[in-house]
Amino acid sequence: MSDTSRRPRRTGKPYRRPQKDPVRILAFDALRAVDERDAYANLVLPPLLRKAREKGDFDGRDAALATELVYGTLRRQGTYDAIIAACVDRPLREVDPPVLDVLSLGVHQLLGTRIPTHAAVSASVELARVVLGDGRAKFVNAVLRKVAQDDLDGWIQRVAPPYEEDAEDHLAVVHSHPRWVVSALWDSLGGGRAGIEALLAADNERPEVTLVARPGRATTEELLGEEAAVAGRWSPYAVRLAEGGEPGAIEAVRDGRAGVQDEGSQLVALALANAPLDGSDERWLDGCAGPGGKAALLGALAAERGAVLLASEKQPHRAGLVAKALAGNPGPYQVIAADGTRPPWRGGIFDRVLMDVPCTGLGALRRRPEARWRRRPEDLEGFAPLQRALLRSALESVRVGGVVGYATCSPHLAETRAVVDDVMKERGSEVELIDARPLLPGVTELGEGPDVQLWPHVHGTDAMYLALIRRVG
Repeated sequence: MSDTSRRPRRTGKPYRRPQKDPVRILAFDALRAVDERDAYANLVLPPLLRKAREKGDFDGRDAALATELVYGTLRRQGTYDAIIAACVDRPLREVDPPVLDVLSLGVHQLLGTRIPTHAAVSASVELARVVLGDGRAKFVNAVLRKVAQDDLDGWIQRVAPPYEEDAEDHLAVVHSHPRWVVSALWDSLGGGRAGIEALLAADNERPEVTLVARPGRATTEELLGEEAAVAGRWSPYAVRLAEGGEPGAIEAVRDGRAGVQDEGSQLVALALANAPLDGSDERWLDGCAGPGGKAALLGALAAERGAVLLASEKQPHRAGLVAKALAGNPGPYQVIAADGTRPPWRGGIFDRVLMDVPCTGLGALRRRPEARWRRRPEDLEGFAPLQRALLRSALESVRVGGVVGYATCSPHLAETRAVVDDVMKERGSEVELIDARPLLPGVTELGEGPDVQLWPHVHGTDAMYLALIRRVG
């Protein structure tokens, strides 16, 4: 027998199977859906959470953590990418997207939560072992240990250019927005550094859930009787839910008598409904009605006055959502699937017309943080002709003496004042702007008018824009 055969066999460390963490696996699955399918987190996450609850994997605290991991990672993606880039030996585009998602989740736990450093690193490595394999888990471990050597403020000082050298790039890295979005928001907002920093910071805060009590169907008093409910800031129909409030648990919401609707969206509908008219007030039109929040509020307000609402939406599936939102409305209404630029109705018959046009959605980045990374400056060129065509159609649809509300969920000047100015110049003396500010009583800091731009950091709403135009000829 040889000496070699007599030597004891060396045994390595026993292999340990990775531990599956349902919370982090769910967060990873949500991020992959956002990345691979261009899904929106606010549409992907709820069914994932519901399925996890049904399986018994989750309780309320687990759901809250998964939600924070997903939204926090998406909101801070730009900042985290800059930090990760400083810790790897290759361009980020050469890092596989699933690996980058695991790294981003880990960085958020390290720098954006109170999870202890050891727990954040070990949980991320375990996740990597489950979804990526042991080999790439070692890479994740090495990168996160580098990240853990400093806190968020320290990393920002290292990866963000000084404000004095490049203000927009500094803000882009610090507040996790694409540079072109920072520039566009700053142009619209105006002012100095404090205002734009406050706006960008507000985009990275978790928005409150706001409900609307649809007139004639529910009351704010009823909603305020719910746990964690407080009155809205501006709209008489708004009720806010404190953190952790679940709209689906409220009977009025389940019945459709109330709904989830940002307060800025409510204010747009209310301003149009309250605008002074010359003559009758019997026919209302929502020309871009999907998914139906404003239409439901307008329908309820119209019913109180004996008016009829026509809600039109081009996409049939979105028209179905409008019909669902309006179901049970106390007054008459009609929902149709139609192209607002080529409407089936004859012109000049409506007293009030709302055109909440498709846009980049830069005013709702709190709710859809991933949108900031998907949009490109060239998207504006695609929306511009449609926005102008819809406003022209609205002005053709309203009667002389009636009012059109042009609205967008974007503060970008190319989607707001530029559109209104261009179309009004075409119409000349046939149209005039109405000062929308007095139609929003109690709402402060509305600017010089006559149009209105709402802001997350000022009003606590999405950055909704509204111009009211009366047809006079």
